[in-house]
Amino acid sequence: MIALIQRVSQAKVDVNGQTVGQIGGGLLVLLGVEKEDSKEKADKLAEKVLNYRIFGDKNDKMNLNVQQTDGELLVVSQFTLAADTGRGLRPSFSKGAPPQLANELYQYFVQKCGEKVRVETGKFAENMQVSLTNDGPVTFWLKV
Repeated sequence: MIALIQRVSQAKVDVNGQTVGQIGGGLLVLLGVEKEDSKEKADKLAEKVLNYRIFGDKNDKMNLNVQQTDGELLVVSQFTLAADTGRGLRPSFSKGAPPQLANELYQYFVQKCGEKVRVETGKFAENMQVSLTNDGPVTFWLKV
């Protein structure tokens, strides 16, 4: 399971011209689910995302996590994170989870994070337009 996390001052996701998820300060989480992923991996990744210290403290050091800053999450499914780009000029998605498993684990991840912070989402398997103001910029690739 992969999360590309970006520290944002704001982010939103639109589907068919309608905003379906929007946050102020916090994290935009692009979530990719692979074939071998499980609820246990989702638990580990949720814990890591929620506790990853990438927000500045009073000395502007990255010592605080999203919970400590009362931040929010915008979680967007992104199967392309599971792509194999090692060969040729076209990505392979053979490592990606089938849609049913991917959606189940995506929803589970959102639920787990929602137990600790406010979470907004995109729409699974829809064409989405994501906009954000990256704060920093600060972006990390997390994989469990």
